[in-house]
Amino acid sequence: MKLINKKNKIYAQIFQLFTEEEWIKSSKNFNKNISNFFTGKKHEIFINAHEEGITYFIGLGKSVLENFEIQQVANKFSQVQKKNFHAVPTLVLADFLNEKQFEEFIKGLLIGTYNYPFEKSHPFWNPKFEIHFENLSQKKLDIIIQKAEALSNGQITCQEWLNKPANLKTPDIFNAYLKNLAKKHQLKYTVFNRKKCEELGLGAYLSVNQGSAYDAAFTILEYKTTVKNVKTIGLVGKCVLFDTGGISLKNPDNMHYMKSDMGGATAVLGTLIYASEMKLPVNITAILPITDNAISETAFLPSDVITAYNGKTIEVLNTDAEGRMTLADGLSYLARNYKTDVIIDLATLTGSSVRMFGDTCGVLFSNHETLKNLLIKTGDKTNQRLWNLPLWDVWKDDIQSDVADMKNISLKPIGDCIIAAKFLEQFIENHPKWAHLDIAGVAFGSTNYAKEKAATGFGVQLLSDFIENYS
Repeated sequence: MKLINKKNKIYAQIFQLFTEEEWIKSSKNFNKNISNFFTGKKHEIFINAHEEGITYFIGLGKSVLENFEIQQVANKFSQVQKKNFHAVPTLVLADFLNEKQFEEFIKGLLIGTYNYPFEKSHPFWNPKFEIHFENLSQKKLDIIIQKAEALSNGQITCQEWLNKPANLKTPDIFNAYLKNLAKKHQLKYTVFNRKKCEELGLGAYLSVNQGSAYDAAFTILEYKTTVKNVKTIGLVGKCVLFDTGGISLKNPDNMHYMKSDMGGATAVLGTLIYASEMKLPVNITAILPITDNAISETAFLPSDVITAYNGKTIEVLNTDAEGRMTLADGLSYLARNYKTDVIIDLATLTGSSVRMFGDTCGVLFSNHETLKNLLIKTGDKTNQRLWNLPLWDVWKDDIQSDVADMKNISLKPIGDCIIAAKFLEQFIENHPKWAHLDIAGVAFGSTNYAKEKAATGFGVQLLSDFIENYS
């Protein structure tokens, strides 16, 4: 795909954007038949076929929208109309859009091409497809397409792996992909198998993996910039490829959705792709504790006492609280072995967060006020919103154990997302800037491209924007 800033006499394909106000000003210049069917309302589309080609009229609503809303309009437009698009020079007409708004429109067009399974055979990904926008210089247009393609590559990868059926993303398949990805994007790739994890003492992670038919794959991916004296971001993504609940078996009615329990890892993966393609001036160390949570004769049991990487002992009361076990070792290994300016973990962690906020926002916990505020601000900006909840020490009382340093759940039927965050806090090794994002309700849900629940791509734009500005 190209963005070209030059005047062509004829465009076979035109995307013309209007607010309701702009349409009132402009409608007198168009055929009355168009005015009878198009008013500029949000998401409204009218297709006008003429001798020279096709013009798509796209409604933005009553006024110029927030940037993320423009992306949403473009995304839905692309989802609905993409089968009709052609790989031809295309003119975008929207004089009232600024550079950033136009960038969001292009992002939405690209991300909107996604269907599972994804292939870059769509006209938007065809080199012959050219977008023309007269308001910007060629240099600025080149930057816009670079950012849009990097972001869509990251988000589509996130969605693609989250949507894959369980048998197509076993630990060995996923780790082989990560190894190839690391080579392509010049990331440092390290993986610890079960034997190495035992040597290192990654007991909390291994407790979940011990019931699996697949070897452990505690994976570390490092992106390093050539720029000196930059920030280092630590990321940990929950990567349970399929979650049966283990011995504490989940209800089977919706268990097929548990292929989505790697939403934290896929958000991290998409962010790494964006950072590497944009060559961001920042270092990123990402840990993905890859496993499934299976039932077998070797699976861990309720009442087991496990020793984590940092030496703390955990009484397992529920094997379906496995994500916090894998994250515990991921966090403490990162904190003990890497120097980072900030640590953020993401996880599809608790049903509690879903019951509390549904698909409205993710849940945020942080021990640093500035970090918390920056993440909330970034969430509002990208429409991948977060709501802050407390980490008061009173919640720690609920995970006290008689036989270990702590329990992996509280027996009270309240506040499990807070309990989980308080549990994870015990493994950050007193890192002063840590944030935990519970994205169980927002990573997988209703989408424009699927009939049932599917990957939303939540977290990629949030983290990418956060890191880009933090750096």
